[in-house]
Amino acid sequence: MQLSRSLFVYSVLYGGMVCIAGVLGNKQVALGAGLAVEAGIFAFLMLVILSSAVAELHGRATADRLVRFGFIPLIVSMLLILVVLAAPSAHDMDPARLAAFQMVLGQSPRLMLAGIIAYGISQTLNVAIFSRLRAATGRFLWLRAAVASALSQIVDTLLFITVAFWGVFPIGSLLVGQALAKVVLSAVLVPPLIYGAVWLGRRMDAKAATE
Repeated sequence: MQLSRSLFVYSVLYGGMVCIAGVLGNKQVALGAGLAVEAGIFAFLMLVILSSAVAELHGRATADRLVRFGFIPLIVSMLLILVVLAAPSAHDMDPARLAAFQMVLGQSPRLMLAGIIAYGISQTLNVAIFSRLRAATGRFLWLRAAVASALSQIVDTLLFITVAFWGVFPIGSLLVGQALAKVVLSAVLVPPLIYGAVWLGRRMDAKAATE
């Protein structure tokens, strides 16, 4: 079976976002009004947009496979990071650069496990909610996208912070702040971007059909 152009492009982009999310998460971004969020959320929102667009264009089963295959680049990139961290550094490497590299990429196994669990459950939930709303209404793409994204991001926050930091420090305020910030981003960014992703996907497939 021939792979559609939109599915090929979005699958490649999806794999890249899975890998970069953990790196971006090392920076905290201020959103105003006292809200702040780790920058990895922007990559995760792209995952939400891409998986929802694939569900809209190619159906829930294909979107579910996309999420499952996303574990491959996620786990491979984590293993590769561990190998590189364990490898001896060059003697003439700048110590400050080495320390920064170790600090940014040196996540604990607990953080890695939290990321894997949160990714799998939240992205699967996003596809499920989006597809169920589509089956129920068949319309309101912007609303389906916003609701599915907001709910899945709340679950993502709950899972990641609980698994990563439970018992390390009190997590109540962090959970509330992160969940609220992610809901705001889901409401503001996801609807217009998913319209664009669906439009672009249809355009790519239509163009491929004429070539």
